[in-house]
Amino acid sequence: MKTLRPALSFALLFVATAAFAASDAQASFEKLKSLQGSWSGKDSEGRPVNISNQVISGGSALLSEIKGEEMVSLFHMDGDRLLVTHYCAVGNQPRMVATVSPDGKTFTFNFIDATNVLSTQPGHMQRLVVTMLDANHHTEEWDFVRHDGNTLHHEVFDLERSK
Repeated sequence: MKTLRPALSFALLFVATAAFAASDAQASFEKLKSLQGSWSGKDSEGRPVNISNQVISGGSALLSEIKGEEMVSLFHMDGDRLLVTHYCAVGNQPRMVATVSPDGKTFTFNFIDATNVLSTQPGHMQRLVVTMLDANHHTEEWDFVRHDGNTLHHEVFDLERSK
């Protein structure tokens, strides 16, 4: 019986940690869904950018569309992970997994895998950082890399809620 106690304690700790991670990721996703609506701002070079975010599929996904760029991204849960799948204009679909800053305002999505990555394409999205400054202002940083991992383009969108 005494040898069973440490094993049970470890099992309970493991289950509690997994439950906390799942609920933490879910809480982060709920916060990210607060970006629903229309956003406008400027890119790194001062050009106008418009993004539409819509909670879809019974609340299980956030659809983000960069207007005029033929690109959409779907933010969604995968078990206890918060993911984004980016449907890129170059024809591939990278998936990135989130880590969230301790203050819960910055979501850093890093590449885990992709579909349709072809050698004929210039590269794929590698990283997305969404920083929620307040309820009506956020930034998005996108990194597009070549297949060898070298950054081809770093883009920053500074966005304000327009609707």
